[in-house]
Amino acid sequence: MSAPAVAAPDRPATAVRRPRARLARLRALQVLSVTTAVVLWQVLTANDVRLWVRFDTLPTVGDILAEFGEHLGREEYYIDVAQSLIRILTGFGLAAVVGVVAGIALGRAPLVAAVFGPLTELVRPIPAIALVPVAILLFPSDESGIVFITFTASLFPVLVSTRHAVRALPTIWEDALRTLGASRADVLLRVVFPGILPGVFSGLSVGIGVGWICLISAEMISGRLGIGYRTWQAYTIVDYPAVFVGMITIGVLGFGTSALVELLGRRLTRWLPREVSR
Repeated sequence: MSAPAVAAPDRPATAVRRPRARLARLRALQVLSVTTAVVLWQVLTANDVRLWVRFDTLPTVGDILAEFGEHLGREEYYIDVAQSLIRILTGFGLAAVVGVVAGIALGRAPLVAAVFGPLTELVRPIPAIALVPVAILLFPSDESGIVFITFTASLFPVLVSTRHAVRALPTIWEDALRTLGASRADVLLRVVFPGILPGVFSGLSVGIGVGWICLISAEMISGRLGIGYRTWQAYTIVDYPAVFVGMITIGVLGFGTSALVELLGRRLTRWLPREVSR
């Protein structure tokens, strides 16, 4: 006679509610921190406070919101946003593909590392924005040059993170697969690529942020359209509320694209152990 099956105990309701309550508290704290900063900005600028910095020269929150409302009613604002997004997605997308492929090659092929490794290390410390004169000479249009600057800025964080992730992989994983008769392609697809994903997405997260910084700088120097170009134009005519509208737009776009990269990284690395919220 078989033993009666023992039903698994139900997960306590409190254990389910605890992570949700903790997440709700964190969200509330995030909203509170932003709200506090906005209120403090309004108090300091509206009362013309001068301490170690001069808040009396800065626009108030009301001035910035009024200017933001005017921008939302202009077609050129959306054209600038779209142009900047096209540039960042093109440059960053190319950097992601080239950086991952080159990082794997540098990490796994000694010959590739010997030939291209020194060149990579020589070029990597050069700020991407310093390559603007080179981009002007290399490319026939400003658009291609701006994408090149964005690509270069995003490339090296991805490449270096991928290379380090490849070199950090335990060799026992590859050895175990090869004893089963796996080919080189099987090793790359089943061991190397899944194993380096956490490192790759760390590089992508850094790369998208650096790419935005250099994109905005390039637009300010040689752009015709884009958020950076429009923000610089506002500065040249001393329209400071419009300058802050540009800065806020840049921050929101950068935050949104970085969040998408991190969300994609979490989705593709679900197999990783996660910290359990208490």
